[in-house]
Amino acid sequence: MIYPEFFEDKIRFTKIRELVKEQCLSSLGKERVDEMRFVTLHDVITRWVNQTNEFKKICVEETSFPTSYYIDVRGPLQRIRVEGLFLEEREMFDLRRSLTSVKDIVRFFKNKEESNTYPYLRDIASKVMVYPYIFERIDGILNKFGKIKDNASPELARIRNEIVKKQSSVSRRMASILSNARKEGLVDADANVAIRDGRAVIPVPAGNKRKLNGIIHDESSTGKTSFIEPTEIVEINNEIRELQYAERREVNRILLAFSDSIRPYIDDLIFSYEFLGIMDFIRAKAKFALKINACLPKMVNHPEVNWEEATHPLLYLQNSAEGKEVVPLDIQLNKEQRIVLISGPNAGGKSVCLQTVGLLQYMFQCGMLVPMDSRSTMGVYRHIFIDIGDQQSIENDLSTYSSHLLNMKYFLKNGTPETLILIDEFGTGTEPALGGAIAESVLKEFNKQGLNGVITTHYTNLKHYASGVDGIENGAMQFDTHQIKPLFKLIIGQPGSSFAFEIARKIGLPEDLLDEAKKQIGEEHINFDKHLREIARDKRYWEKKRDNIRRKDKQLEDVYEKYLEQLENSKKERNKIIEEARKEAEELMASANKKIERTIREIKENQAEKERTKQARESLNKFKDRLEKQDDKQKKKIEKEIERIKNRQKKKGEKSLIQEEEFVESEQKSGVEKSKTVSQPKVVKDDGIIRKGDKVRLEGQALPGEVMEVNGKNALVAFGHLMTNVKVSRLEKVSNKQVKQALRSLNQLSLGATLAEKVRTKKLVFKPDIDVRGQRTDEAIHNVTTHIDDAVMCEVETVKILHGKGNGILRQMLREMLNTMPHVKSFRDEHIQHGGSGITIVEIDI
Repeated sequence: MIYPEFFEDKIRFTKIRELVKEQCLSSLGKERVDEMRFVTLHDVITRWVNQTNEFKKICVEETSFPTSYYIDVRGPLQRIRVEGLFLEEREMFDLRRSLTSVKDIVRFFKNKEESNTYPYLRDIASKVMVYPYIFERIDGILNKFGKIKDNASPELARIRNEIVKKQSSVSRRMASILSNARKEGLVDADANVAIRDGRAVIPVPAGNKRKLNGIIHDESSTGKTSFIEPTEIVEINNEIRELQYAERREVNRILLAFSDSIRPYIDDLIFSYEFLGIMDFIRAKAKFALKINACLPKMVNHPEVNWEEATHPLLYLQNSAEGKEVVPLDIQLNKEQRIVLISGPNAGGKSVCLQTVGLLQYMFQCGMLVPMDSRSTMGVYRHIFIDIGDQQSIENDLSTYSSHLLNMKYFLKNGTPETLILIDEFGTGTEPALGGAIAESVLKEFNKQGLNGVITTHYTNLKHYASGVDGIENGAMQFDTHQIKPLFKLIIGQPGSSFAFEIARKIGLPEDLLDEAKKQIGEEHINFDKHLREIARDKRYWEKKRDNIRRKDKQLEDVYEKYLEQLENSKKERNKIIEEARKEAEELMASANKKIERTIREIKENQAEKERTKQARESLNKFKDRLEKQDDKQKKKIEKEIERIKNRQKKKGEKSLIQEEEFVESEQKSGVEKSKTVSQPKVVKDDGIIRKGDKVRLEGQALPGEVMEVNGKNALVAFGHLMTNVKVSRLEKVSNKQVKQALRSLNQLSLGATLAEKVRTKKLVFKPDIDVRGQRTDEAIHNVTTHIDDAVMCEVETVKILHGKGNGILRQMLREMLNTMPHVKSFRDEHIQHGGSGITIVEIDI
């Protein structure tokens, strides 16, 4: 790498280090950031970036990862390698807390073994040793506040107990002396015991200091007050001081014994702190990756750049803080396109592209995640050579151009096919014609040696050369010629114009001066630059067209999805209507069967009573008329709903695909067996074409229907109060006479053959008691009505209704209903011993 001392500064990686350091929790992690270096081993890079990516996932998904007490205790541990030295109380407390963090981190990854998550980080944690003995020893010495416990040793407990007793004696004696001094007027009335140099003293006015026997330890700043230790307690305080010295010696002995006990484990403990620093370092990289929206792209073990939506991290942070957007970079460097030659206007973003490539590649090979789309591909380069900025030197007698030439010499001498070169303003610093010629020769040699790189230039001869040779591709920074401003977007495959005249015109240079410049530069050069501008303009135009088409395609897809959803909802709504109609029909048929069975039973039992028979028939006819009206009403309701759905679908331009053949077959399954005993109506002989209004029947079914509408191969047919779509090929036309004959046969079959069997079955399973507790009122009334009808049919005289007491509302509603039923003779409460008002006994007139 050329000029390694300047390299990181040139691509702004030094700033990246500082930002990563800000995310560290301790000096342990910051040391690792300082040690972060560019590597070329594929396995090492893979391990580093995957560790960072796993920790990024922890930062996002986990809340239990330990982040407290990342304390560096390596210095004290190294110190106690020397016999006779020991850890201080505070250092031992830091050791305890930091080792707890290490233990918690190891446990965190240990718990992830079953789920097999974070394999790269678990591999690091698996090498760390945790010694419970050390925790037990520290916990036996320190309390939770990091202070030496009284019971850390028997001798320490004895000493501290003696100190407490002596201090209590001093307190009592001082209180007595102070009280007597107040009585004698030797001290002020509000005077209290004070502490000077760790000894208890009494503040005495200077005029009375000779009247109180003792040792003067201090005076006030004004000299008006003396602090005297009474003679009586001097000896006790001396004993306390001796005990405190003994306490310190015992504490030192305990700390020394502890340090001696952990000395064999110092290497393992220092490794634990290395592990803690690694975790802090990886965590800092992961936190920074989240900050710059970085990810882990695909990785290959050869030189390659295939980036989508890559951004410069520092530019991203700056623009995000200002609420601006960053134009992402798409760029490819591969075997066919090893060098990209970028041209375009000044301040158009060429140097930013160059620095973005260098910085992101360097970050990745230092083990960091990079801000780009995860579909991108990152390769590995053995060297990165840069020539950015001015490296002139007075000391070395180097001009700007000389420094550039020295760099080119170094690149040509040390470059390989695994080298990435980054050159800004290629060939500048000398006379343009000569500089351009030399730059073209150097570029040819770069291409011949198979080097990879990104080069920025304004030289037209280099653009011409790149357009006609394999391995080098032109790239242009887009420029808005209408607003005269750069767009900061790189386009591969075409050279860029410098837009020098446009920028000069915007700045305000006179037009005649620009015309003179055009004459000097020559028509050929002007036309070439003009064609480049036209190509750029046309490209932007067609890109806008393409974007509009893509946007409209997306809108069309959204509308299509919306229509599909609405069509599905229409199907569900129609199915729901038909299902509700089916349920209503079943309830209606059940009610009709009960009415018919009851009428037949009355006719049977009253054969001799013509009047009763006549009344029963009249009742049946009235019920039949009411049933037909309900049927017509239901039919119209269904037709209205279906028509509404059709109209809605027709407005949307959609075609209904709802088929209900299986539903009709399931509804009329029982009619198949019935139809076996019924003579099949003859098919009307005509042209055989099914039309709207024709009477038809379904193959294998006895129930006739009417064609409501014909749609190609399908027909909408009404079978009673049910309507369905049926294939025309499955329908047969019948006459009105045949329809009446089929209906009469079905009715006779229903009234005759099945009635007796139903009555016998019902009598066998019927139970006179019914429990309606917990049911809604309408549900309970319906169930009780059905139960009373069944009781009449089964000739049961007494029925019990268990409805419970509660507030009595259900009981009242049921009894109001019973009053309207013709077969109910009477009803009453059950006996108080058997339920009372919670049960209603119903007597039925049979």
